[in-house]
Amino acid sequence: MEMTSLQLFNGFLVFMVLLAVGVFAALMVRPAGYGQYISRRWGNSINNRAGWVIMEIPVVIVFLIYWLASERTFATTPLIFFLLFNLHYCQRTFVFPLLIRGNDQMPWRIVIFGMIFNTANAFMQGTWIFFLSPDEQYVPAWLTTPQFIIGVAIFLSGFAINLHSDHVIRNLRKPGDTAFHIPRGGMFRYVTSANYFGELTEWVGWAIMTWSWAGLVFAVWTFANLGPRAKTHHTWYLRKFGEEYPRDRKWMIPFVY
Repeated sequence: MEMTSLQLFNGFLVFMVLLAVGVFAALMVRPAGYGQYISRRWGNSINNRAGWVIMEIPVVIVFLIYWLASERTFATTPLIFFLLFNLHYCQRTFVFPLLIRGNDQMPWRIVIFGMIFNTANAFMQGTWIFFLSPDEQYVPAWLTTPQFIIGVAIFLSGFAINLHSDHVIRNLRKPGDTAFHIPRGGMFRYVTSANYFGELTEWVGWAIMTWSWAGLVFAVWTFANLGPRAKTHHTWYLRKFGEEYPRDRKWMIPFVY
């Protein structure tokens, strides 16, 4: 039975990778319609703050359910994974929306798609960590392995980059200002979408610290979702600011992409 469950789970991971490739290709052609790219063709919309909460909260709830339903609830390593995962998602679900300025809208299509992916991702990460991973894998000794130590360092670095980049973006405008400005400082010295780079770095770190196919699939999905949007951002900034925009910036990954 366990082998059957593992085979089904691995099949789901393969499906998610193939879906990520399709999403990447689609978003390279048609950017997701939120932020400055929102348009009527995306249908009805909701306030951006509410949209973020509704979109992100499924991953918090589902991952919590998996954790509580597991016999590994208070096992040291799975508990640390649980806390690190929610370090990102509690901030993204409950803090980030409160800090959003302005009254932008988010299409319901984007919200629903986000809910579906977040639920699927909570299933991937929660099923592996709390149920399907071998009993001897995530023992306390795992916390001293190179992959855990390196992965946590990368994860926390990405988290810090993400927070700082969001702070820079939020403070580009002074009260009453409605103009667009070029973000500078931090990782914006190297890339147009430093916040996306931070998030990708987080989940690459997660994949390393968990040393799992589920974690790797999540990192692939992060790039598939954010990579095309970073390209769209870069093109938009070049068109908006012309020669004023730094030409040596990459889209999302310093010196590479």
